[in-house]
Amino acid sequence: MRTFGGFKLGKESFYGEVRGEDVLVLAKPYWIDIHPTGEVRKLKEVDVDLPVAPSKLIAVGLNYADHIAEMKRTPLGTPLIWFKAPNSLLPHNGNIEIAFSEHQTDFETELGIVIGRAAKNVSVERALDFVFGYTIGLDISDRDLQKSEKQFGRCKSFDTYTPIGPFVYADVDVRDLSLELRQNGEVRQRARTSQMIYSVGEIISFASKSLSLMPGDVILTGTPSGVGPIRAGDELEARISDWPPLRNCVRNAR
Repeated sequence: MRTFGGFKLGKESFYGEVRGEDVLVLAKPYWIDIHPTGEVRKLKEVDVDLPVAPSKLIAVGLNYADHIAEMKRTPLGTPLIWFKAPNSLLPHNGNIEIAFSEHQTDFETELGIVIGRAAKNVSVERALDFVFGYTIGLDISDRDLQKSEKQFGRCKSFDTYTPIGPFVYADVDVRDLSLELRQNGEVRQRARTSQMIYSVGEIISFASKSLSLMPGDVILTGTPSGVGPIRAGDELEARISDWPPLRNCVRNAR
């Protein structure tokens, strides 16, 4: 497994490959070309930034049977996809800012796919050839708006509503990994990626038949049951397998 991410050191921003305690600085975003500059930074000395800069941020809904049941929905027979605004992305250790504190705003933990090659009309069998790697994501959702507007775009696209990271992992098999969300230390969600109704390959194939997927694009693959409300002061920790956890705090937007 190889580990990549985005980093900051003072005013300098860069993408790099993590190797042990070191970060190898890359000349370009890793999803375009893995070309080390020869510079090395210590991981403990840099700040972890957004691990990817997608042209599109796609979300998948109703992809775990237990979540369909808790939301009182019915299976559609195909993946349900919509778009989240890229400006909703938030890095590891960033603060989720609740837009409307009087609304019910829920967490949803998800496996994220990072596209590595342009993909259009790809088959399920070839779909994984277009994946660069995977990451941890949260799909923060304003349920009041979701119910009143009957669509998902705005209620899930406020600034900070898509924490992602800390890193992106290449050369990893995600068919049966543990997924977990802890809220203030208490386990709220626990599942395995093998419980997804639609696999990574099926999701990529389906999405690519509607639109072109570009390198760096991110697809969130849906959440299991256990979703629940967040409040100012909460600390969220999302985990997939033994990857470093994605940690974020919650506060109310000004």
